[in-house]
Amino acid sequence: MTTSAKGLEGIVATQSSISSIIDDQLSYVGYRIDDLAENSSFEEVVYLLWNKKLPNTTELEKIKKELAEHMEIPDAIIDHLRSYDLSTVHPMAALRTAISLLGLYDNKADVLESEVNKQKAVSIQAKIATIVAAFSRIRNGQDPVKPKKDLGYAENFLYMLNGKEAEEIEIEAINKALVLHADHELNASTFTARVCVATLSDIYSGITAAIGALKGPLHGGANENVMKMLSEIGEEENAIPYIEKKFENKEKIMGMGHRVYQNGDPRAKHLKKMSEELTKLTGQEKWYNMSVKIEDYIKKHKGLPANVDFYSASVYHSLGIDHDLFTPIFAVSRTSGWLAHILEQYENNRLIRPRAEYTGPELQDYVELAKRG
Repeated sequence: MTTSAKGLEGIVATQSSISSIIDDQLSYVGYRIDDLAENSSFEEVVYLLWNKKLPNTTELEKIKKELAEHMEIPDAIIDHLRSYDLSTVHPMAALRTAISLLGLYDNKADVLESEVNKQKAVSIQAKIATIVAAFSRIRNGQDPVKPKKDLGYAENFLYMLNGKEAEEIEIEAINKALVLHADHELNASTFTARVCVATLSDIYSGITAAIGALKGPLHGGANENVMKMLSEIGEEENAIPYIEKKFENKEKIMGMGHRVYQNGDPRAKHLKKMSEELTKLTGQEKWYNMSVKIEDYIKKHKGLPANVDFYSASVYHSLGIDHDLFTPIFAVSRTSGWLAHILEQYENNRLIRPRAEYTGPELQDYVELAKRG
C-alpha cells in the first residue's frame, strides 16, 4: 500500500481552474494577485472566481446590485445572535452557527441545480458580511445597522460595523484585504468545503464546514494571534527581546512563513504598505514599526518572511476592529473562494474518499470477555 504524506503535503488532490500558486506567484483564474490587489474591487474578484472571467461594466454593476440587495438577514438570525452568551462565545463559533441556521430559511437549500446554487452563492456572500457586523454590534450593546443598497461591498461592511459611512482609505484597506484573502488554492478550509459537498450535501453545509476549519489558529486565526503578540510586546524597544525569548523557548511566531511559498507570500507587501499608511494616519505608527522590526529580525535569523496575516493584523487594528473579528473578516472574504470551489466541485463531482496508511497491530484473534486479563 502507498505510504502516507503527513498533512497531505505535496499531494495533488484535485484539478481546479480557480486559483494557482506557481513559482511563488498567486493568481486568480490566471490574473496576478498584484494586479487584482491594486486595481480591482472585491465584487470584481467575486465575479472572476465564480465565472472564470473578469466582468464587463454591465456584469460588474449587476453583481454589485445583487450583493447589495441580498445583504439583509432574517430577523430570526439577529434574534439568535442576541441569545448567545456574548461574554464567552467566539465570533467564529457564532458565525459558523449563523450560516448553518441561514440554510433553514432557504426553501431551496437542498436543490442542487446550477442556477439555484449560483443564487444561493450570491445570498450567502452578501449575508455573511451582515452577520459579522451584526454580531459585533450586538456584542457591544448596539443595534444592528441595515445595509445600504447604494454602497459597495467593502463600504457596506464598514457602514454596518460602525454605523457611519467610512473614509476612502478605510474602504480601500478593507477592499484590498478582501481581494487578497479571497482564494488560495486548496487550503485547509477550501479542501474541507469540497470534501463536504462532494457527498452532494448543500452549499450551507459546505460553508459551515469551511468556517469550522478556518476557525483553527493554524489557519484563519493567525492574524488575531499576531495582534495579541504585538499587544504583549507593547513598545518598539521590546520587540527584539520578546522574539529572542520566543526563539529560546522554541515557540512559534504567528504570521511568519508559509508552507506553499519558498520566497515569501506575494500578498504580504500590499497589506504592509496599507499598514504603514493607516498607522501613520491614525497616529499608531508603533504597530507598523514594531512589525517591520520583527519581520526583518526573523527573516535574518530564520529565513522566514511575513505572510499575509502578519500585516493584516495592524491594518484591522488601525481601523478600530476588535481583534477577535479578524478571522471572521477573513471568512467574509474567503467565502467567495469557498463558493467558487463548491460550484466547481458540483460541476464535475466525485466523492472524495482517500485511504489511510494503517499503523495499528496486525490481525488478532478475538478473546472472549471472561478470558481477558
